[in-house]
Amino acid sequence: MLSVVVDLGGTNIRLAVCELEKGTLSQQKEFICAKFLTLEAVLEQYFETLQGDVKHLCIAIACPVEGDHISMTNLSWSFSKKTLKNKFKLTSLYVINDYTAISLALPFLSSKEKIQIGSGEAQPNGVTAVFGPGTGLGVSHIIKPADKWISLDGEGGHSSFTANTREQADILFFLQEQFGHVSAERILSGQGLVNIYQSLCMLQDQLPRLKQPKDVTKAALNGSCDIARRTLDIFCQVMGGFAGNLALNLNCTGGVYIAGGIVQRFVEFFQSSEFRTFFEEKGRFKKQLLTIPTFLITHHNPGLLGATVYLRQELAQ
Repeated sequence: MLSVVVDLGGTNIRLAVCELEKGTLSQQKEFICAKFLTLEAVLEQYFETLQGDVKHLCIAIACPVEGDHISMTNLSWSFSKKTLKNKFKLTSLYVINDYTAISLALPFLSSKEKIQIGSGEAQPNGVTAVFGPGTGLGVSHIIKPADKWISLDGEGGHSSFTANTREQADILFFLQEQFGHVSAERILSGQGLVNIYQSLCMLQDQLPRLKQPKDVTKAALNGSCDIARRTLDIFCQVMGGFAGNLALNLNCTGGVYIAGGIVQRFVEFFQSSEFRTFFEEKGRFKKQLLTIPTFLITHHNPGLLGATVYLRQELAQ
């Protein structure tokens, strides 16, 4: 009997076999979602490579997970939990939000799997927040009221974007003309980088020439485009303000963590950015924010790690 964990995002899907007793992972595989029509197709291909029957499956997925029918936010895939469980003859199937999984990984990250940004010291078992710009913007919190870690699910990435400078306000007004409501995800995501860049170009009466997030990042880092460079500056500022809001919402004395694939592309730039300045600039509560640490996750796959934590906790009950 095998236990498998899955980390399913809008771009990639990662799978691994979980050793329940030790919590270790093996036979890890990664696939590009766009190359498959359905989740079932990926699972079939992966399961065929395993020696043994899969009986327990935990899927961490980038969308709301309530109810039987699951439809992804940033991918055309959808499925029924009941149908999936029956199709693969599973003993147990758990479908959790991807940031539920990532949040559960936080207590198990080593010092080598995260980089602290700025001051502050995490308090043991303190409320902890995590967010991550990627295809979308995932958000979660984690608490430990007794002897079990509990993730507080939510869709914080779709809360309203808050401007903290006149320049950010100009971008907000420009994007409101396009989208109406401007969520934090409209800024803090891959497409968010493009949205910031295009807004700055139009505000400066210049024709946008960069169309992909990776192009904006590349141009910013190699110095070939001043507007792209400013885009990255603002992206880090907004991350700081958003992280500070998360810290204040639940008094996150355990710290605020940053996940997602985007920041991994410019770690050095991020470390010297205004992220921490905007995190701390909360007026009368600045002193409190100074004591709360912020971390960049460098673990290669916290989603699989967290799904393993979830599966082990559930099956141990």
